[in-house]
Amino acid sequence: MESTVKLYSLKAVELKSYAYAFLFVAGNIVLPQICHLIPMGGQMLLPIYFFTLIAAYKYGFFTGLLTAVASPLINHALFGMPATEMLTILLIKSALLAVAASYMAQHTKQIKIQSLLAVVIFYQGIGMIAEFFLTGSFMAAMQDIRIGFPGILLQVVGGYFCLKALKNV
Repeated sequence: MESTVKLYSLKAVELKSYAYAFLFVAGNIVLPQICHLIPMGGQMLLPIYFFTLIAAYKYGFFTGLLTAVASPLINHALFGMPATEMLTILLIKSALLAVAASYMAQHTKQIKIQSLLAVVIFYQGIGMIAEFFLTGSFMAAMQDIRIGFPGILLQVVGGYFCLKALKNV
């Protein structure tokens, strides 16, 4: 039996949107730094997407999109990562993730593994097509699947447990 879950759709005029986005952006700054301690950790674990998924699914489109856009830009400004040539595709994928996660949460009003899997498949699928057209490289477009499969699993499974832990917040 599924328990009650509090999902929100915070608006741009709500201070809570910015407060939550700030926290999730901070997570999207710290987690990639930790993952980059592992060789190829960023490419393998795709950490910059993790808190964007949580923000958008739990707190709605605006908070998710704010997290999706601010995280790569701030990381790039502070640490030079993602690299300039990857910044556009990361912004596209992050925005797609925010759209898909907020839509799925509002549509299902539940936290389910299959819902999170659908979100990740959507943003990665459309994102790979965009990356292919931007880079002209099939191998570059497939990198998140080839190398980042552990990160995809982390998003789905870790996202599920994180959202479950936040279900009444």
